[in-house]
This record gives sequence, structure tokens and C-alpha cells, in this order.
Amino acid sequence: MTVLSTEYAWAALGGDPAAPARISTVARTGVLASRLPVRELARACVGACALAAAELGALRAGLPEVPEVRLDDGAVATALVSERHLLVDGRAPVSFAPLSRFWRTADGWVRTHANYPHHRARLLAALGTSEDPASVAAALAERSSAEAEETVYAAGGLAVALRTAEEWAAHEQGAAVVARPLVERGLLDSARARVLAPIGTDPLLPAAGVRVLDLTRVIAGPVATRTLALLGADVLRVDAPQLPELPDQHTDTGFGKRSAVLDLTADRRAFEELLAGADVVVTGYRPGALDPFGLSPEALAERRPGVVVGQLSAWGAYGPWAERRGFDSLVQAASGIAVIEGSAGKPGALPAQALDHGTGYLLAAGVLRALSDQVREGGSRFVRLALAGTAGWLTSGAERGQGAPVGECAYNGPEAWLAERDSALGRLRYARSPVSFTGGPVDWARSPGVWGTDRARWVY
Repeated sequence: MTVLSTEYAWAALGGDPAAPARISTVARTGVLASRLPVRELARACVGACALAAAELGALRAGLPEVPEVRLDDGAVATALVSERHLLVDGRAPVSFAPLSRFWRTADGWVRTHANYPHHRARLLAALGTSEDPASVAAALAERSSAEAEETVYAAGGLAVALRTAEEWAAHEQGAAVVARPLVERGLLDSARARVLAPIGTDPLLPAAGVRVLDLTRVIAGPVATRTLALLGADVLRVDAPQLPELPDQHTDTGFGKRSAVLDLTADRRAFEELLAGADVVVTGYRPGALDPFGLSPEALAERRPGVVVGQLSAWGAYGPWAERRGFDSLVQAASGIAVIEGSAGKPGALPAQALDHGTGYLLAAGVLRALSDQVREGGSRFVRLALAGTAGWLTSGAERGQGAPVGECAYNGPEAWLAERDSALGRLRYARSPVSFTGGPVDWARSPGVWGTDRARWVY
């Protein structure tokens, strides 16, 4: 059994074992209530991220010791459901489309994901139905869960059969995930040590001057790059023009960033110019999907020595499902989480998309730690995480680990960790970042903008 603690996450990131002593925690009752220890998972992921930020900040500012990190369960819980707290001119976004849900099958349940129009179209084509939920339900009720899963995936859609944790452990993909560490990290070459300019401390921005090329979508990857933007990085998100992001989703995870569109086939020269100036590249597509464009970690390091590559996927870069698409809700269904959180014979869900958010903070932490290691030792580096790996940590972890706080405070709602500001999109209410350390930033310097309207170039 692994330990759900910041110490465990920090060790997986290769950090100094003594550093977690710099963390203090305000524990609160009633947050992220669930059968599984989601509060502890969230606390560990955010804690590791904040500690990695404080470490890099101390290194660049020449501080004698790493600043103290303060975790607050209220801030963490609020941020883990940031998409639910978002208001745009008073309007709340819709999180899931009508066809993204659990459905009865002939022998159990299947979970589908159809938030994006192209995924919805593929689901309907695979089942031969209209968009009427009753028609979809009838088509799935005639199939076994395994048949529905394979039929929809073969058509490029997204559907996953509900499994118990034991069934997932016996599955070839589940076994492949367990065999890998929570955080995969390593060297790509022996490039010389990175030289980052010294920074001031008002506020302490550990990633100031770092250019981040953000090739991610949905939640986990954008949460990671949103966090790097909070810490001072120049983050440019680049999407294909034919794959627009869902507007509210883009708004929630777009704080601190700029957003551009670029066709990697037609605009190759423009992309190579961006890569030549990038310090970090973060990708969130299926493993191998970007390789034909020369975006594997090895290919990136060859063209941009000294780069840090952060990779995120649903199922991991190994096993029979390595090339499959996936989302937090589907990983919960496959890994046994939905069964554990269910009741009365029906599948359930975690109180937040904790796999997405937790993995996002871990990925940001991995990038920050890689930058610290580069300053000391050099080398192009990669960091790789999977939602399924975080799910495995959650389902196998002890409820409390080392350094667990003693005593708890009351949780009186999220208001203390919400903020408002004007933007090009309207008046926004949003959750502030839970990443907090002495002297660090308290909010993003930039509001999110309209998807794809910025120029594909670096600001500085």
C-alpha cells in the first residue's frame, strides 16, 4: 500500500526528503467528502506543487532557505472544482453534455464521454442512433459492456465499461499502469546547465521568464500550465484551428495564458520558431499522437537542447490502451473508483474531477522540479504522468500519511477562496489558485481571453 501524502508525491518527484518539513496544513472537515481519501490526494498534489515552486523560487532568488508552504483544505477543495465555481457575467457553465454519462448495458454499465462535437458524432455513428438519449439507451441496453466499449472506441468515440478495482488490476492495462511509477522522469541528453536570470521577491515568481509552449486540452494539462502561468511563466497555449476548445472550459483554465491557433502542417515554420524560444513544452494528447509532427520528447530535445518536456495522458504511454483517448470520468469508471463511490447498485463518482486536477498539479510540480534540477545539473528532461496512475495511487493509498495535520477547522464554504475580475469575456467569478508559499503570488496577472485570438509568438 502506498501513502497518500505530500512526502510520497515529493519523493516521486525526486525532491529533497527534508523539504516537506516546510509545509503546514490547515485541515478542514467536510471538504471533498467521499469513500476514497480524495482530500488527502488533493492535499498531497497541491502541496508537492507549492513546494516545487518554493524550491525553484529560493534557488533563483538566492534565498537561504525554501519559503514556507501553507496548505488550506478549503483553498484546495475550492480549486479542485474550479469549473463549478466559474461564472461568466453571472452565468454558470455546463460541465457535462447530455450524452456524457453512465448507461445500462445487457450485463452492467458503460460510461460515455461526448462533450466535444466530434466525439458525440462518433458515438452516435458507432451505435447507429440519433441524439435522443432514449435511442442511445436502447442501443446500449442490447450490448454487453465490453462490446459497447470496443465498438465505440473502434469508431473513434469514447466509452468505457464499468469495472471493479479487482477487475482493473487483472486487466492488462491496469497491470501496465501499476508497473510504472506515479511520476516518470528522466534525462534526454547531457545539455549544459540551464542559466535562469536572478529574480526578485515582490512577489516571488519562480517561473518568471520561463517560456511554456502549452499543447494541452481539457482539464489536467491546462491546470498544470495555468499554475505555471500563476508563477510567472509566459504560457502560450496553441491549438489546431479545426479543434476549438469548449469556451467555458477554456475560460476556467485560461488564467494567466495567451491562446493561439496554429496548423502544425501548414504553419510548420511558425511552430519551429516558437519551439526554438521555448524552455518548456507540455503536451496532453494521446501518446504517439504528436510524434508524426516531431513532438516526441527525444525529437524536441534534439531540436531544442535543454528543453523540459511534460507529458500527460489518460491511460499511460504503455500497455494495450496506450493510444486510446480518455478523460477523468472514463478513468474513474475503468479503475474501480465509480464502483467504490457508487451505491444501491449504481455507479458513482468522486466529488471532483480529482484525477484531472490532482494530476495537473503533479505535472506542474514535475516541470518545476525539472527546472531546478537543470539549474544544478543540466540536461534536457522529461516528466510523464497519467490519470490512470493517479487513480491507482488513490485506490491503493492509505487514508493518512506522514505529516498529517492534527486537529481540524470548520469549512464554511468556498467564498474565502473565490475572486472576481473583469475580462474580455465579461465579469468573471473564479477560484483562486491553492498553490501558496511565503512571498508567492496570490492571483494571476492576466485574465483569460477569447480562444485562439492571440498571436503565435513569445511576449519576451
